[in-house]
Amino acid sequence: MSYLSIEEQENILVVTLDQSDEKVNKLTEELITEFQQLLDQTDPDEIDGIVLISGKENNFIAGADVEMLKNKEAPDEIEDLSQRGNTLLLKLENFPKPVVAAIHGSCMGGGLEVAMACHYRVASEHSKTVLGQPEVKLGLLPGGGGTQRLPRLIGVQNALTYMLTGKNIYPRKAYKLGLVDELTHRDAILTAAKKAVQKINSGNFEREDKRSLAHQLMEGMSPLRKIIYSQARKRAQSNTKGNYPAPDKIIDCVQEGYENGYQAGLRLESKSFGELAATPESNALVNLFFAMQGAKKNPDEEKAKDITKIGVLGAGLMGSGIADVSANNDYRVLLKDQEIEPAAKGKKSIWESLDKKRKKRIISEFERDRIASHVTPTATYDGFENVGLVIEAVFEDLDLKRSIIQEVEQTTPDDYIFASNTSSLPITKIAEAANKPEQVVGMHYFSPVPKMPLLEIITTDQTADWVTATAREVGIQQGKHVIVVNDGPGFYTTRILAPFMNEALMLLEEGISIKELDKHMKQFGFPVGPAALFDEVGIDVAAHITEVLSDLFGERGVNPSRKPTELFEEGYKGRKNKKGFYRYEKKKGKLKKTKPNKEIYQFFGGSGRKSMDAETVQQRMTLAMVNEAAWCLQEDILRNPTDGDLGAVLGLGFPPFLGGPFRYIDREGADTIVQRLEEFEEKHGPRFTPAEILKNYAKAGKKFHSE
Repeated sequence: MSYLSIEEQENILVVTLDQSDEKVNKLTEELITEFQQLLDQTDPDEIDGIVLISGKENNFIAGADVEMLKNKEAPDEIEDLSQRGNTLLLKLENFPKPVVAAIHGSCMGGGLEVAMACHYRVASEHSKTVLGQPEVKLGLLPGGGGTQRLPRLIGVQNALTYMLTGKNIYPRKAYKLGLVDELTHRDAILTAAKKAVQKINSGNFEREDKRSLAHQLMEGMSPLRKIIYSQARKRAQSNTKGNYPAPDKIIDCVQEGYENGYQAGLRLESKSFGELAATPESNALVNLFFAMQGAKKNPDEEKAKDITKIGVLGAGLMGSGIADVSANNDYRVLLKDQEIEPAAKGKKSIWESLDKKRKKRIISEFERDRIASHVTPTATYDGFENVGLVIEAVFEDLDLKRSIIQEVEQTTPDDYIFASNTSSLPITKIAEAANKPEQVVGMHYFSPVPKMPLLEIITTDQTADWVTATAREVGIQQGKHVIVVNDGPGFYTTRILAPFMNEALMLLEEGISIKELDKHMKQFGFPVGPAALFDEVGIDVAAHITEVLSDLFGERGVNPSRKPTELFEEGYKGRKNKKGFYRYEKKKGKLKKTKPNKEIYQFFGGSGRKSMDAETVQQRMTLAMVNEAAWCLQEDILRNPTDGDLGAVLGLGFPPFLGGPFRYIDREGADTIVQRLEEFEEKHGPRFTPAEILKNYAKAGKKFHSE
């Protein structure tokens, strides 16, 4: 199969990349081989230059084929692959005639490395065009010369910022940095690229150094560059807490290339690429990547009903967020609240979010207005007669949700779907109020909806297959990674979060300080500490969840802490009323968390606090969540371990480098996990009783994942 098609235009070879069996172009061994042959067989004396362009609609090259990396033995075979890629890109870089990359759509990872090896880059200004080096998110580094070319194009400090975070670079920023040489309309990139070939040949192009004067001075002297490397290491350590090995190796490669030469940098890059691919952290992150890819596919797509119009009930933070991700993905939305003012306020927040993108030049003014026009605020059910899906995002009250179903059914078509965005109330009980309970489903979004990548769909014994398929398809179109779980109190994510948060309260009662508790868990790899999370979620919400789950845990002899209810009754709600585990104050118009609220210690035995062993705290907290995940699999709330891993990482911030609860069990060994749980059970009681499935896996020496 040929991935490249070649056409001569105006004495320029226009090379079109198009992997016909894939939705996007990926850097594969076959493509590397075919490209190598093209360069070997092309006589530079017979052409003016080469233009690389994609045959895909919104994609240049999405990056290296991760499946290719997974199928190779690390470190040796991965290092060899990197060396082969570097040989090809050096040949491209040193081709005697101009090679121009015409970029429209995603140009990521290995795709950007191909583009950087070209002599000139022209990119479309379209919102679908995005560049970046996201390899760090897979526990890897750019293995195709990226650690050497990116710093030389945009400067050491700028390059480290993007390589160490994996952040996207949009067209305007890419041009400002000097990563691309020209911006144009998507329909004009081929014409612009061919003109660039002639411009280079005529000697009328000289790349401008767009670094600031301060950057040029610092990066021009070796002693000052050492300060840059040192500061970058400190920032990386602060961000990763030492849990990810890739950032240090990225800095090593940049430093090697600058201090000992380009070729030395490439050699170290290939070696480090292979070494990182062999680490458990990269293995976990790569498996997580495949799980995320799987959650973007609908196995029952053919059963899904076509949805064009969605009704969202409740225009608060969650409802507006759901309307936002729907409108941004071309759904028409009726955003309903009890009065028109809050509904209009909800639409305004969507418009403001779009306008921020417009100001950053991610979208145009026309796109902003077009997307905003998809949302219609309303205080009535007028227009709901042709809505295919209604998503309610009202207060967590069972009777309220039941009454809303009965209201909605008076207007909507017979084949509409009712979805509840509840975080804990059983969908079966909500569906009891419906004329057609088989058309009721849970769609649990996470706050803030536009940023959080997970959607948890909850089905009952009655939910029709086409309803599940449709809800999943809508979630995927909204840009979410979707997991489907079975109904039960708290479903999956809320249920496994509850013991984790409960353990935090137990530790506070034993005397740990808020600051130390949060520090230990962030050091372990959670993005925020549990005390800060209480404030973000809302202590009132935590009290409600405790009530919903109390019977479930009571059946196992577990008595959850009553502290959330006590705190709520005393007026503590967290961030929303600036009264929680932390103090809050407004800075530059935004509410900022400042320092722990020591007054709250009166509910936890007084102000006297004691230091506690970090590992013990981390294990008690983490195993509370991990054990509950196993209970969920045992009780068929979870359909498979992969969804369990994905839900915990994307929904709750379980450390990605550990891969999720079930990958963590496999990594540590089920027998080790059971042993730790039994030790805690002896000290702290039945909340640490290991799930039976864990004991069975420990006895059999089994793993939850086959690879």
